[in-house]
Amino acid sequence: MYPLGMSLGLKFALRASSLAAFPPSVAISVALRAPHGGRVIPFRRSLSTSHGSQYFPLQRSYLYVPAASDRLLAKSLSFDIPPDIVIYDLEDSVPPSAQDKHNARRRLCHFLNSIPPDKVPTPKRVAVRVNDVTTPFFESDISEILKSPAVGTLVLPKIHSTEDLDHVSRAIHEHSTSSCPPRIVASIESARSVWNLREIVQWKSKFGAQKGGQLGALLFASEDYCADTSVVRTTSRQELLFVRSQIVIAAKASGLEAIDMVCIDYKDSGYLRDECEDARRLGFTGKQVIHPAQVEIVNATFLPTEKEILRAAKIIHRMDAAYASEKGAFGLEAEDGGKEMIDAPMLKQAKNTIRLARAAGLEIPKVS
Repeated sequence: MYPLGMSLGLKFALRASSLAAFPPSVAISVALRAPHGGRVIPFRRSLSTSHGSQYFPLQRSYLYVPAASDRLLAKSLSFDIPPDIVIYDLEDSVPPSAQDKHNARRRLCHFLNSIPPDKVPTPKRVAVRVNDVTTPFFESDISEILKSPAVGTLVLPKIHSTEDLDHVSRAIHEHSTSSCPPRIVASIESARSVWNLREIVQWKSKFGAQKGGQLGALLFASEDYCADTSVVRTTSRQELLFVRSQIVIAAKASGLEAIDMVCIDYKDSGYLRDECEDARRLGFTGKQVIHPAQVEIVNATFLPTEKEILRAAKIIHRMDAAYASEKGAFGLEAEDGGKEMIDAPMLKQAKNTIRLARAAGLEIPKVS
């Protein structure tokens, strides 16, 4: 699908003062280069970057797997290109009857408890979307799912206010037997959710993070939001620009991840790539996916391009030299022949780029 490309280059070589913020690099020698923007794509399983690093775990792709299907549950252990996080779903992908919900919950718990030792994923890669707090299924979902040490994240649908999070936290406090409660992802699905974003992102459990859970991310459920607000969806996504931006700003203000909406057209890879690039420009850190075929594009798009990595390396190197000369800024040559003024904010952006590239195992080119 993508032509074989050259290695990104030699290992990063900058002065120690500039490298203090970064962990050691993990080098790769071969990469696949997408035709759009020179973006680097990991080579299948052998160069998979899905697990990230111990310093900065990657959380780009969140793939939903219906708990109603034994076949799909089993397949989730052997994806050709694994997502960063698998969300086993007890909510929308399961029919609404009490018997169907019970069967899906029982099927998922049996699956999680019977995974072969050599295939057990780290809890950081396993999430479960439970039914929302207003349903009669929520308590049973929580009490059963929290028995599994394999689950590291709970995705909570229809979080409209901090009262909903308090309800979730009480359930975690009552049922969790782990010393490390699951990370909470709050799904923003309504006008009320957006109206209450400030309070939601500032929420803390009354039982403390260790006993009542901790909010780790906001997730945008676009179709539910449109159903609630009567927004008419278009391929331009203009009608969702405001709310998506609000979610990113609120999440980043409280140090949370921001997970973008599902691209429901899972057959159109070009549109998916465009939607991913749009999301990354807005500041989202990852994206929900509903089909394994979407994972490769999402994982690749939520990484810096080769040009972005090179530019970041130049900025860090040149700023180090500027500081050594008692200067706080310098001019960086632009592609069009002009010059960009680079100072502290651009340096911060460059360090973020390098940190993400390192987490993906991408080499950083040597600059001088």
